[in-house]
Amino acid sequence: MTAVIETRGLTKTYGSVRALDGLDLSIPRGGVYGVLGPNGAGKSTLFRILLGLIRATDGTASVMGGGVGDVAAMRRMGSMIETPRFPPYLNARQVLEWLARAQGIAGAADIPRWLERVGLAEAADRRVRGFSVGMMQRLGVAAALLSDPELIILDEPTSGMDPPGIQEMRALIRALADHEGVTVVLASHQLLEVQRVCDRVAILNKGKLVREGSVAELTTVGERLRLMVSPAAQVLEVLGARGVAEGDAVLADIKRDEGPALIRSLAAAGVDIHEARWVGTDLESIFFTETGAVQAPETIHAG
Repeated sequence: MTAVIETRGLTKTYGSVRALDGLDLSIPRGGVYGVLGPNGAGKSTLFRILLGLIRATDGTASVMGGGVGDVAAMRRMGSMIETPRFPPYLNARQVLEWLARAQGIAGAADIPRWLERVGLAEAADRRVRGFSVGMMQRLGVAAALLSDPELIILDEPTSGMDPPGIQEMRALIRALADHEGVTVVLASHQLLEVQRVCDRVAILNKGKLVREGSVAELTTVGERLRLMVSPAAQVLEVLGARGVAEGDAVLADIKRDEGPALIRSLAAAGVDIHEARWVGTDLESIFFTETGAVQAPETIHAG
């Protein structure tokens, strides 16, 4: 597994505060990689170091096989860190033209393509002064993709978007990874979206890596068989300590290879089985367990 980003002992201090504390991280080439953590976990600090915006206090980092700030490596990257800001008197098309000239790719940048891809084709000639937060995020993503990068770092790409917009951005991110070979590294406070779009995640807390792995591996921990059955009481009696009621369903704490036999025995006993599916731990539960963060009603804030 070739790494596009590697850090070893990466540390950043601000006085007595350690924003990053000896971080060892390896992000593989290809796919979508999520970097998660509560406020102050070090995500934004990590991104700023990788982009050469601030210097690390200690440790090393490499990006695309080169050191941080390596010109050749940086030209193969795109990024959107925090809420983008553009001259308010320019329209969306002019913003991208201005950025393309600044990057020396004015003749090569396919501006209409990226406006279309982020859903801003119809707003191309509108001044950004009147853009919503979600529209500014879309324009920021288009700006990050302008040079057709191999690696893109996105900080809260769906901030301010409505549900259809979030779904469109998710589809774009997956298409970039699956069909165009772009490695996407993103931070988001929308944990359900992260679970849907990411292949692997790293969870940071207080500047340290506390959990890392594929989403599939992490969320199958504690997997149980969820049964919609009637009568539920009979199933709970069969399962004993390995069964627990969850609303109208029963959760069976059994191994996968025990599932078929259980279903056959329940059917033979006259139990009506309306649904049987395996459910695991969701990413939100893992996040709060690993970070000890206080759970908010729907989301947590990224820092």
